[in-house]
Amino acid sequence: MLTSPLRVAHLVDTLHPDGGEYGLVALAGAARTAGLELVVVGISGAGDGRRAAALRAAGATVVEHGLAPWDPRAVPRVLDTLREHGVALIHTHSPNADVAGSAAATRLRLPVFSTLHRIEDEPADRLDRLRRTAKTMARARFVTRTIAVSRLQVDWYRRVAGSARGLVVLPDGVADPEPVDRERARAVLGLGAADVLVVSAAPMRRGKGQDLLLDAVAALPPDLPATVVLTGDGPLRPWLEARVAREAELSGRVVVRPLADPPALLQAADVQVHVTRTDVMPSAVVRGLAAGIPVVTSRVGGLPEIVTRETGRQVPLTAQAVAEALTELASDATLRARLGTAARTRFEERFEAGGWAARLRALYDSTLG
Repeated sequence: MLTSPLRVAHLVDTLHPDGGEYGLVALAGAARTAGLELVVVGISGAGDGRRAAALRAAGATVVEHGLAPWDPRAVPRVLDTLREHGVALIHTHSPNADVAGSAAATRLRLPVFSTLHRIEDEPADRLDRLRRTAKTMARARFVTRTIAVSRLQVDWYRRVAGSARGLVVLPDGVADPEPVDRERARAVLGLGAADVLVVSAAPMRRGKGQDLLLDAVAALPPDLPATVVLTGDGPLRPWLEARVAREAELSGRVVVRPLADPPALLQAADVQVHVTRTDVMPSAVVRGLAAGIPVVTSRVGGLPEIVTRETGRQVPLTAQAVAEALTELASDATLRARLGTAARTRFEERFEAGGWAARLRALYDSTLG
């Protein structure tokens, strides 16, 4: 039985939509059931209000300081915020937040948790290597517990830090999606019940695999009843739209339709495809599990920790392999249903936001105790 609520300050660089989201909206929505109260602090920049509004609607207290990156005023500003809200511990999610949060925690004698959301495996030059070493040393000295969202990060962290002591693996969670009108969402795309809707919700950026996906779509059997929708957005969107328009194999099958809420279309989809060239723990793939649909992913990074043989297909980074997996799933409704049921079960057991919040609370309590 939970005792009094635990107030936790989550520090991020920015609440701008282009910054990392870190699952905090989902965590805020599930926090009360785990006895947590969230104070989300954006140190740098300023968002457009959407993310702050979503956090507040989910029950979090939001503070934005709007400072420049690495502004020396960040530490005193964060100190004032922590004192004002009487937090019991600090949880950081980005390099700038790691520095400001650790410095403030030292002054207030509060424990610091820090989540690793990326892998910095290839420093560009000597200066980058020195920065990575400095951050690793600071983490070892000032951070109480470091959280990896993927087992993949454990091996990386051991290489750069020399030890994985104090590191715990705890994947981020995703909120259970709101139901959508499936028939209406598909009708907007001109799809009927017999058509197979394949959705890619990855951002349209370099390395996210849309070029490989289009190569695979061009290799699909012409009579396969599959429509592929790219719902993400990003700097590669004009190039993707131009390629789809000029290639006959793509223009009749691929729709480029960036949406304000890309995961919503997953509720109306039959298959998700996410063939990025590197990824640690993408929430878009977890949302595919939540939608109860099979997921085709590349066999890279932390993706094999999300999608198993029972919930989808892991494929090498070749157009032929992606095309074969999509053809298999688009041709077999019974297989899709079986994999989709297993995907939903895996989401509920491992990635649902309520369970994530409860596991975080247990981790916090074990340290405070």
